[in-house]
This record gives sequence, C-alpha cells and structure tokens, in this order.
Amino acid sequence: MRVVFAGTPEVAVPALDAIAASAHELVGVVTRPDAPSGRGRRLTESPVAARAAELGVPVLKPDHPRDPAFQAALRDLAPDCCPVVAYGALIPRSALDIPPQGWVNLHFSLLPAWRGAAPVQHSIWAGDEITGATTFRIVEALDAGPVFGVMTETVRPTDTAGHLLQRLAEGGAGLLVATLDGIADGSLEAREQPAEGVSLAPKITVDDARIDWNEPAIATDRQIRACTPDPGAWTTLDGDRVKLGPVTPIANGPDLAPGVLAIGKSEVLVGTATQPLRLGDVKAFGKKQMPAADWARGARLADGAKFA
Repeated sequence: MRVVFAGTPEVAVPALDAIAASAHELVGVVTRPDAPSGRGRRLTESPVAARAAELGVPVLKPDHPRDPAFQAALRDLAPDCCPVVAYGALIPRSALDIPPQGWVNLHFSLLPAWRGAAPVQHSIWAGDEITGATTFRIVEALDAGPVFGVMTETVRPTDTAGHLLQRLAEGGAGLLVATLDGIADGSLEAREQPAEGVSLAPKITVDDARIDWNEPAIATDRQIRACTPDPGAWTTLDGDRVKLGPVTPIANGPDLAPGVLAIGKSEVLVGTATQPLRLGDVKAFGKKQMPAADWARGARLADGAKFA
C-alpha cells in the first residue's frame, strides 16, 4: 500500500523506521509544526520530521489537519492508508475520509482501557501488571475505533513511564506493520471495542505530579515512576521545589513520619503513611540531578528535615 505516516515525538520513530523498511510504500510524513525548544527557545523540528528528512521522505507540517491546503497535499500523495503514532492533533472527518483504508492508530494500552494522551503513565500509576499496545481505525470519538490487533507487555516492578513506553514503541512498531500487511491482503478485519472496561488517561499535569507523603509507600512509588521522565514527580523542602527520581520501598526500615527524612552516609530515607522509601536521584531547584546522599550532603541536611 501507499502510506503516509503521522507522528511527532521520539516514541513514534521506531514505527516510522519499521514502515520505511516494510513492503509498503512510504510516500509522506505528517508531523506537528516546529516548536520552541531548549533554553534558547529556538524553533526545532520534531524527532519524526528529522528522521523523515534522513529517509528522504516528504514532510507535511500543518498547523492543524483541518487546513484545506494540508488536505489537498494529502490527496495529492494519494495514500491508501495513514498509520499514526502519537501525532498530537485530532483528525477531522474531512481528513479521515481521504485514504480509502482510513487512518490506523498505534495506541499504547489494551483498549478500551486507558483511552487518552497518557496511557502508559496511568497504567503504572494504577498498578497494572499487564499492559500493551493496540492498533485501531481512527474515528471521531477518542480512541474508540474498531481494533485490528493487540500486543501485551508485562509492567515490571521498577518500570518508569519512559522505560515502559520505549518497550511498547519498539514492540508496537512490528504490530503496526503487521496490521498494515493484514489490511493490504484483506486478511485482517477490525472489531468493535467492548462497551465495558473503558478508562480514561488524560495528560498528567505538573500539579498532578506533586507527591503527597500521607499516601502509602506503594502509591508514592507508582506515582514517581509514572511521572518519570515527564512531567517529573516533585515535592518541596523549605519552600523550594525538589524533583525526585524513582524510589525503593524499604520493607523493614525505621518508623518515619510522612515526609520526614533520615539521612545516612550512603542513603536517604523518607517516611510515608506506611513504610519508608529510599530516595534515588534528586534534583534541587537550579541544581544538577544527583544521587540523594550527595544532594543531602551538599544541602547539609540532618535527620528530621521534612518534605512538604
């Protein structure tokens, strides 16, 4: 088939590469416009745009896929199907109707669970033991289209959202190509999602990522891993914001009140509503990320200091 791929962030690049290496003809790529990035806020193209340029594939960067000029350019490319991974904009009906085989999305959950922008983060935060990826035909309702195929993936006890998303992106790339193969040869038929089991996964905000030390250790561990690397779990110490990397629950640690720190030579523990947690990396405001013991030493902290 002739395909036009739509995607934007780094997590979409494995699927782009897999399609480029497949039997399908990659005739174009759609991605979000260049955006300010870094300290200098210089306009930077998306990772998908950069990779498409390396592959020598034409790139379209519409402000919105409803733009008539974009839709005309898409018609000129005459795709049979448009595979999508994390494009970042809703596709209107007028664009959905252009490719005869529709737009096929690779979504990083086992639909109908975790429809929305942050399925991997919500899966970790909820304590799911199994997650996966789903390919489905895009319809106007959010992540509600009929399903072509699925893959499953175990959520490991130490997985961050970044680690799990990378595995799903790599495994999902093969699923997406297999889905395109099945559509092309007529062997694959999409099936409607069940009405039961729907859950939503809205974007995790910075406010959501603030740690409540009155929660149990297991909940805080999941929250921090779900918010790593973005938007980053955080707390405050003496009014200053502190970002925390993944932590380790301690089964037989000292009895610490929620948020209270115990400072050791090689470790820093913090109390929760249940058992304490051993801090991993810490990033204080205006400082580099570093191991917790180094951070505590540099900040001259003593036992009894408290996160708020």
